[in-house]
Amino acid sequence: MAKQTDKCSFCGRDRDKVELLISGTTGNICSDCAGRAWEMVSEIDKKDTKKNKNGFDLKKEDLPKPKEIKQFLDEYVIGQDDAKKYLSVSVYNHYKRLMQKDSGDDVEIEKSNIIMVGPTGTGKTLLAKTIARKLHVPFAIVDATVLTEAGYVGEDIESILTRLLQVADYDVTAAERGIVFIDEIDKIARKGDNPSITRDVSGEGVQQGLLKLLEGSVVNVPPQGGRKHPDQKMIAVNTKNILFVCGGAFDGIEKKIAARLNTKVVGYSATQETLHVDRTNFLQYIAPQDLKSFGLIPEIIGRLPVLTYLNPLDRNALRAILTEPKNSIVRQYVKLFEMDDVKLSFEPAVFDYIVDKAVEFKLGARGLRAISETIIMDSMYEIPSGVQETLCITLEYAKSKVETLTHTRLICA
Repeated sequence: MAKQTDKCSFCGRDRDKVELLISGTTGNICSDCAGRAWEMVSEIDKKDTKKNKNGFDLKKEDLPKPKEIKQFLDEYVIGQDDAKKYLSVSVYNHYKRLMQKDSGDDVEIEKSNIIMVGPTGTGKTLLAKTIARKLHVPFAIVDATVLTEAGYVGEDIESILTRLLQVADYDVTAAERGIVFIDEIDKIARKGDNPSITRDVSGEGVQQGLLKLLEGSVVNVPPQGGRKHPDQKMIAVNTKNILFVCGGAFDGIEKKIAARLNTKVVGYSATQETLHVDRTNFLQYIAPQDLKSFGLIPEIIGRLPVLTYLNPLDRNALRAILTEPKNSIVRQYVKLFEMDDVKLSFEPAVFDYIVDKAVEFKLGARGLRAISETIIMDSMYEIPSGVQETLCITLEYAKSKVETLTHTRLICA
């Protein structure tokens, strides 16, 4: 009996051959076996947590309604009510579709992929990132500019799903219910409205390759990327239930819209017909034929049935973006200085000055951060090494920093 109690009941090793032997009422366990048991239990718990986190067991009562989704977006994104409504309804309907039970009436709800068109800095990517916080499903953001046809330098189209698998911790079932945001979709437009006579490997070729993903099919996905690991085992992913949201600036598409609306025709009758057209924001009149004129092929436009737009940001919107959202630019800087035990404040006139410069640079919300960085850069460099406890950014200080930098760049140019 003595020998029995001095051995691990799992691996059978003696007490002198293990680091620690834990005794129980009916047996013993060594430290190595205890560690392996803990790893197994942790893996099971991790799978259960991941299963719930990725929305695999999502119930209808837990699914946020479109108004709830929009209200959440309003906390982080200023304006863009139309885009928020389209996005909220589409996402809500998509997950209702996944919960659809067989009712015996042969009605199968098809998914409605989304395409958002808007100038740079208006919040396309921010909308996608924000809605990912609200929905507990795998969400991946990919860039279309790096995609090429298979066999050419660049990333294969299947790498889009590789990113989604990575986010879902390679849980295929969860990934097949996720959302993919394809940014810069306008960069894969073909050159001109006519089919290319040469091989367009990063334009029309990518669009052709995206068709099967958007429509829904079983795709063999390299889990670690296809180029550097050619011998890896592929993972089959069904894209039928993956919602694709595409976004792009489509710079210059306003000319296509204006031409379609016939706003440049000379004549009294033509002028009368176009009086109701708001020439300051042509994007509100965008239609699928404008995307075709820009360079998207008809097949891919048909697989992106929900078309919405984002309004250009005016002064009031930029002013609100600077201070109002939960994650506003000003709050981010206040937090940065707070981590150095410094209280940061701004004169109200500074905000108006930053907005004026952002309108002048025409960079949208990104211009706000660029100007703010210019104003506050020297302080962020000096203050962490000093003993200063408060910092107030005045209008004179802000003007001196921006005008000095602008003058220096003009001289260098």
